[in-house]
Amino acid sequence: MRIVAMIMAGGEGTRLSVLSEKRAKPSVPFAGKFRIIDFTLSNCVNSGIFDVAVLTQYRPHSLNEHIGIGKPWDLDRARGGVRLLQPYQGRRDESWYRGTADAIYQNLNYIQERRADLVLVLSGDHIYKMNYNDIIDTHLRKRADLTVAVMEVPLEETDRFGIMTTDEHDRIVEFTEKPKARDKGNLASMGIYVFNADILIQRLSEGSPEKPRIDFGKDVIPAMVSNDRVFAHRFKGYWVDVGTIQSYWETSMQLLDPTLEFDLFDPTWPIRTRSEERPPAKIGPQARVTQSIICNGCTIRGTVTHSVLSPGVYVSPGAIVRDSVVMNDTWIGPGAVLDRVIVDKKVVVGHGARLGFGDDLTVPNRKQPDKLNSGVTVVGKAAHIPAGITIGRNVVINADRNAEDFPAGDVPSGETI
Repeated sequence: MRIVAMIMAGGEGTRLSVLSEKRAKPSVPFAGKFRIIDFTLSNCVNSGIFDVAVLTQYRPHSLNEHIGIGKPWDLDRARGGVRLLQPYQGRRDESWYRGTADAIYQNLNYIQERRADLVLVLSGDHIYKMNYNDIIDTHLRKRADLTVAVMEVPLEETDRFGIMTTDEHDRIVEFTEKPKARDKGNLASMGIYVFNADILIQRLSEGSPEKPRIDFGKDVIPAMVSNDRVFAHRFKGYWVDVGTIQSYWETSMQLLDPTLEFDLFDPTWPIRTRSEERPPAKIGPQARVTQSIICNGCTIRGTVTHSVLSPGVYVSPGAIVRDSVVMNDTWIGPGAVLDRVIVDKKVVVGHGARLGFGDDLTVPNRKQPDKLNSGVTVVGKAAHIPAGITIGRNVVINADRNAEDFPAGDVPSGETI
């Protein structure tokens, strides 16, 4: 049986604020040495699926460079392997991908060329470990046309997901995309689908200019529930959508909990990535490190508590990093303090600067109140924070900022530079 995996990795990820300003969301660093998309790619390889397409669109350069020919994931194969598919202008009406279903529709020729029997549609921006053979087995056993991976979510979060109603055989009888009311249950779509290839091609081709089939959740699945055999596959493991600043920070902090069921060190299910050659981490005589992830190439001469440090981070003597995520090659000056901060790559934090200062975590960011409202301050790529200044809570420092962008010095909570 021929199985083709199609990974949706073109999302702009605006809810991640400045972290996705210069890169696609699946390319955002996570858990120190990884990128978000590494988890989906690793799931494919660990499940024995080696015919993989990654559909990119928004700022794909970082993602393209990271995946390359797929060697870290054993996807550099003459047959199968990984292929990066970007939207293009053609003789028909191809253009930018307008949604998940439209992205697959514009690449139906890829599926047909592979003579696929099943198409596994995945998202490139979720953190989880799943053996896709389990959902494929469900699909074959139920003789389904479409099988949707689902999991139970808190009722108060159902408006973020497509919500399923099933019968006693787990056949989906109703699908509601992001319901406002909470009366549809709490069985949520994970954005993981197994289609019979011929049915997928047929259903996507049935769209019209008046009613195009742009999105799986809004257009394709509701239509298939009425006309085809659509079943749910229940997933019980750890799965997180890290598409918001809050969920990204919370999930990063959860990784530091030794009781977390999601194990990055499981040798039976390795998470693979493209790694740079760097020296081992170095802990200086003045350093103090507790409950943290410290990656290769880091030099720690200050205090790091309950934090995640990507490769190449330098923490100077007297500096304190607490409850924070610090990405590659950031330099933290002597006496600086980072508290509840996410710092992108190649940032310079000046001597004595304080980021995430103050006890009031409730003042939301004035420009992005829906994205920063829990006390997390975010610093964009390659920003230079002047020495000695204080930056409050829920602050956004955009990429490439320098001393001239801080004419008033200190930055109060809720502001944007």
